[in-house]
Amino acid sequence: MIDIKDLRQNPDKFIDACKKKNIDENIINKLLDLDKKRREIITKTELLKNEQNKASKEIISLKDEEKKIALKNMKEVSNELKANEDALKKIDEDFLNQMLLLPNPPLLHVPVGKDDKENVEIRKWGTPRVFDFEPKDHVELGKTLDIIDIQRGVKISGSRFYFLKGDGALLQWALMQYTIEYLTRKGFTPLEVPLLVHYDAMMGTSYFPGGEEQAYHISKDKLFLVGTAEVALTSYHSNEILKEEELPKKYFGYSNCFRREAGTYGKDTHGLYRIHQFQKVEQVIICKNDPEVSQKMHEYILDNAEEVLKSLELPYRVVDVCTGDMGQGQVYKNDIETWMPSRKSYGETHSCSTFYDFQARRLKLRYKNKEGKNIYCHTLNNTCIASPRILIPIIEHYQTKDGNIEIPKVLQKYMGGKKIITKIS
Repeated sequence: MIDIKDLRQNPDKFIDACKKKNIDENIINKLLDLDKKRREIITKTELLKNEQNKASKEIISLKDEEKKIALKNMKEVSNELKANEDALKKIDEDFLNQMLLLPNPPLLHVPVGKDDKENVEIRKWGTPRVFDFEPKDHVELGKTLDIIDIQRGVKISGSRFYFLKGDGALLQWALMQYTIEYLTRKGFTPLEVPLLVHYDAMMGTSYFPGGEEQAYHISKDKLFLVGTAEVALTSYHSNEILKEEELPKKYFGYSNCFRREAGTYGKDTHGLYRIHQFQKVEQVIICKNDPEVSQKMHEYILDNAEEVLKSLELPYRVVDVCTGDMGQGQVYKNDIETWMPSRKSYGETHSCSTFYDFQARRLKLRYKNKEGKNIYCHTLNNTCIASPRILIPIIEHYQTKDGNIEIPKVLQKYMGGKKIITKIS
C-alpha cells in the first residue's frame, strides 16, 4: 500500500505506474475523489463532535424553555453526527479497497514492457551442454528410471500433480537440505512456517486483492493455502514495532507451496514445469527504510540464489523484469532463468523482489529509529531454490548416454555418497 500523501502530491507518478504495470489508471481519479469526500466528512464529523461537546457543557446551566430548545438541537446534532459516522464508515471501506489496488511505482531503471517477453537479460553464467547423443527430457528419464510418476499423481489428485519416487524424492530432499544448510551458514534464521493463513496475511503481502483465483481456499475455516513461505515470513512481525538496531532481519522458510495456476490452461503443462504443489526455500529480508540498504539487500539475496546454482553447475541467466511482468507491489524485480535442454531455452526458476515499504504499510510493520520515530520497514524476498521445477535442468543436464543421471557433486553427500541414479539403484 502506498502513502496517500504521496498520491495527493504527485498523482501523475501513480498514473504512470498504472500504465507501466497494465493497471486501469482510472483508479487514480476515483481514489482522489474518495479521499476528498472522506476528508470532508471527517472535518464535518469533528465539527459536529465539538458542537455536541460544547452543548453538553452549556445545557447544565440552562432552564426550562432554553433547556428544551437546546435538547432538541442536541438531538438534531446527534442524528446528523450518526449519519456522518455511518457515511464515514462506508467511505473508509471503499477508500481502503481502492488503496489496496494502487500499484507501487517501479524504479526509474526498470525496463518498460508489457509481459515477460520484454524482460531484459543482464548477465549469464555457464554454457548450455552440447550433447553427443540424442538427449531425453525429464519426463522420459523420470519414467524410465522410475523416479517420477505423473500418471499416478493425476490418478489420485488430478492434472498437474505428481509423485517423486525413490531417488527422485531423495534428490529433491537433498536439494532442500543443501540449501537450508547454505542459508544457515549465511546467518539466516530458519522458520518452519504455517501453510494455512488468514486473509490479512495474504492481503498484507499484496497477494490479495487480485490474486484470489490463484489460491486454494479452505472456506469453512476462512484460511488460504500459501503459494510461498514469503507470506508467513513477511507477516511474522506484522503489527509490531521493531528496534532499528535489530535490522536487518534475515529469515528463510522451507515449505510446501500451493498454486491453482488459474488461467494457465494448456500452458507449460508438460512434466514438472507448472504444477499445483511444490517445495521451496524462500529468503525474506526486513530492513531499514532506505533505498541504498534495500539495493544492497536485493543484491545479497540474489547472489545467494546464484551461488547455489553455480555450485550445482547449472547454466543460467538473470533478467531485469519489465514493468508489465512485475507484481503490483514490487519496485524492482529480477528473475533467474535456468537452462532447460528439452525446452532449448532458459526457464524461470527464481524470483527476487524489492517492495520498499509497500508490504510493511499493509502489515503495519515498523521500527523505531534513533530519533524515536516509528518508520515503516522495507521488505524483500527471493527464492533460493524451488523444486520440482529445478529438477528439470538437473535431470536433463546431468543425463548420460546410457540413460542414467549423474548426481551433482554438492548433493552426493546428502544422498549417502551416491554418484549416479540408475534404474536398479
